[in-house]
Amino acid sequence: MKYLIVGLGNIGDEYRNTRHNIGFRMLDAFAEASNIAFEDKRYGFVGHGRVKNAEVVLLKPSTFMNLSGNAVRYWMNEEKVPLENIFVLVDDLNLPFGQLRIRKQGSNGGHNGLGHIQSVLNTPNYARLRFGIGNDYSRGAQINFVLGEWTDEEEKTIQELLPKTTEIIKSFCLQGIDKTMNCYN
Repeated sequence: MKYLIVGLGNIGDEYRNTRHNIGFRMLDAFAEASNIAFEDKRYGFVGHGRVKNAEVVLLKPSTFMNLSGNAVRYWMNEEKVPLENIFVLVDDLNLPFGQLRIRKQGSNGGHNGLGHIQSVLNTPNYARLRFGIGNDYSRGAQINFVLGEWTDEEEKTIQELLPKTTEIIKSFCLQGIDKTMNCYN
């Protein structure tokens, strides 16, 4: 079986440590733990590897968040990965900071990256791992919050949670979405 694991974020050093890039961070942690290197390819940074008997394709779109669907569709078709084997890693304002939630499908929750993927694939039926970034911002300051950098305290929690996100990705590839949701939600 082949799986496409997509971390959402924005490219560029100015976004590296922002809340909106936690999808990239989760994918980077998984890649490091799995000894998978990324190459600069069409529509993104791509890595190939294995998790036991599962072949994995890792993707960090270089299209910026709001156009992520183009990269997902391209690599899904290029690698012949079925929709049920796609797992998108993403930040979520609607979850308290540090809360992880796995879903088999669902709405984009106002997330532009998920919204574009849903629009391009013409379906909300793909799995996702949402990492709660909280919503501790004043009215009208959502963009600054999402594109803001983590506090030192938040960074410590992230370092503690990244191994768990790696376990979740492995579980998705080896056991499927239903068992992964039962184990980790």
